[in-house]
Amino acid sequence: MFKKFAVLFYSIFVLNLVSAQHGEATTEVAPAQELSEKDKTSKENKEFIDHHLLDAHDFTLMVDKEGHHIGFPLPVIFYDNGIHAFMSNSKEGFMHGEPTEIDGSYYKLHHEKIFKTDAAGTLTLGEDGFPTNERPLDLSITKSVLILLLVSVFMLVLFAGMAKSYKKSVVPTGAARFLEPLIIFVRDEVAIPNIGHKYKRFMGYLLTVFFFILFLNVLGLMPFGINVTGNITMTFFLAILTYLITTFSANKDYWKHIFWMPGVPVPMKLIMLPIELLGTITKPFALMIRLFANMTAGHIVVMSLIGLIYVFKNFAAGIAFPFLTLVIYLLEVLVAFLQAYIFTMLSALFIGMAVQEHEHEHHAAH
Repeated sequence: MFKKFAVLFYSIFVLNLVSAQHGEATTEVAPAQELSEKDKTSKENKEFIDHHLLDAHDFTLMVDKEGHHIGFPLPVIFYDNGIHAFMSNSKEGFMHGEPTEIDGSYYKLHHEKIFKTDAAGTLTLGEDGFPTNERPLDLSITKSVLILLLVSVFMLVLFAGMAKSYKKSVVPTGAARFLEPLIIFVRDEVAIPNIGHKYKRFMGYLLTVFFFILFLNVLGLMPFGINVTGNITMTFFLAILTYLITTFSANKDYWKHIFWMPGVPVPMKLIMLPIELLGTITKPFALMIRLFANMTAGHIVVMSLIGLIYVFKNFAAGIAFPFLTLVIYLLEVLVAFLQAYIFTMLSALFIGMAVQEHEHEHHAAH
């Protein structure tokens, strides 16, 4: 059964890549010179990978050979002198990067970001290569937002049903048989060792962030461009939540060790103060970058290996790269669980450092 699933999954993934290579429109920048067939294929592979990693204003399951997107539209909502809303399939030119007139103003979608432009669709590029045009406030239900909402509703229904099932019987049934060991693992191996006797106050957050990241990571392994945890904005806000909980839960001992470390000479206290303050910021920064970098790297490696099949186009590549892709994909399944665990464990560690009672532990030792 597992082999059949792996073959089916790989076939869908390759078909999606082939379809995108033959049917998806290329970028607006014209090549300076004629490229060889191998260079063109490499360029198409890079564009496909970049497109896969970006968020999108529609949900594309596949692109056929004629370039038609198979999927469903999403609401495009933005504010610029009023709210503008329409379904993404109602303005095909806008979704293909063409300037579109909306209530007397022109807007253009460039790399899944909405820019205000003129009738010719002019984009002024800055020194960094990004457009400097005015951007309206984008409130669209993008692919990432849709997945966030679906995962949130799924978790609410799943765990609410699990809680109700325990009212009938203490023996887990259904999904609880799989989820209960994970919940106990987070409690016994993550929360209690790192936080101590105050762990119950933070179990709700730790369980939520663990399963939330886990479900998003697993969905990110699907061949439909679902790359939520590979979006640095998402990991930024997850890290901010840990930072706020840590900061507002911290006791006086925590702040004393940051602003005026006990048992240290005064000159060293003055040196350690900015270092400790900086440490309160680098901790959530490490959470943000670790999750973002690991999940993004996994997507890039898997898709790059598949793309190399079409770069080399020989028997050896047709055998070696599919095998390597399957190995890396199985490794990514492990990484999906591992990154959820690491984020939760480090969050518990930072919270535990903030709520640890040094004087209490000192008296308990005696």
